[in-house]
Amino acid sequence: MLSHYDIGVIHQLTPVSAGNKRAPKVVVISEKGKYFLKRRPKGKNDEHRVAFAHAVQTHLAQKSFPVTKLIKTRDQHTTILQLNHHIYELFQFVTGVRYDGSAEATIDAGRHLAWFHLHLADFHLDSSPMRGSFHDSSAVRRHLKAAGSEKTARPDKNLHHVAAILMTIYNQSSVRVNELGFDSWPKQVVHGDWHPGNMLFHNASLVAVLDFESTRVGSAVTDLANGMLQFSIVGGRPNPANWPAYLDQARLIQFLNGYRDAVKLKQSQLKSLLDLMVETMIAEAILPIAATSFFGTLSGADFLKMIRRKVEWINKNRTKLADAILA
Repeated sequence: MLSHYDIGVIHQLTPVSAGNKRAPKVVVISEKGKYFLKRRPKGKNDEHRVAFAHAVQTHLAQKSFPVTKLIKTRDQHTTILQLNHHIYELFQFVTGVRYDGSAEATIDAGRHLAWFHLHLADFHLDSSPMRGSFHDSSAVRRHLKAAGSEKTARPDKNLHHVAAILMTIYNQSSVRVNELGFDSWPKQVVHGDWHPGNMLFHNASLVAVLDFESTRVGSAVTDLANGMLQFSIVGGRPNPANWPAYLDQARLIQFLNGYRDAVKLKQSQLKSLLDLMVETMIAEAILPIAATSFFGTLSGADFLKMIRRKVEWINKNRTKLADAILA
């Protein structure tokens, strides 16, 4: 693979175990520098989808947004290497540290999401192969209905029961967001997966956004809601089934305030954020569970029970959270 790039003699290859196990990654040290080689996982390796993501990254790089530089192949001068029915990407390596949970890093992550949206507001959308979101999704409802049912390979009454409860909660949130005018809000390029694991920091400042596999066209407010969730969700225990119900309200508001430093939001959009957070939490959990009845190695029923606790915590604390968001 590396022979297709003009990076000189290879000195060292170090496999990276973090992240998606279906996307092998290697740190490469050569006589011309340090690089990061990645294979696209199945489901996200469509050539048009990758080309769209690369066009977005190139557009952002031209506006000095902190993305990792894509390296072109030596002969074809393209950032997409297709080999043995796989797609590979090579990036300039960026040195940084992971998110430390500090207020400064949280605010900066929110601020950079706003800049991401501002920089891409004029991006040409006709070439996008990916549209839509977790909001009011027929696919999410289909998976919630199917999870643990008698029609699946692994029927599970407990899983089916909690999925049915989450279906009701999901539908209620979808209706409230639609009533606020979601369909009338502008569509543009969104990141689709703005969470701490996809970022590197230095001195609490974001220095690189690493993953563009979920880039698509949708409403910017869905990105904001997902980011607020990802930066405020509380885990900390080895087994996610034992995660507490609450979210970190301070980080939730810090992330939002960072975003609002650069982008002014309508009142209706602010009012939609809690319900969009509920929708994205349910959607991200049910998609893998519906296929296998598991979330990673964890029982799907146990994982969805944790999700239920968290979305019910949001609903129980809706007035307090909404006041903080609208302040």
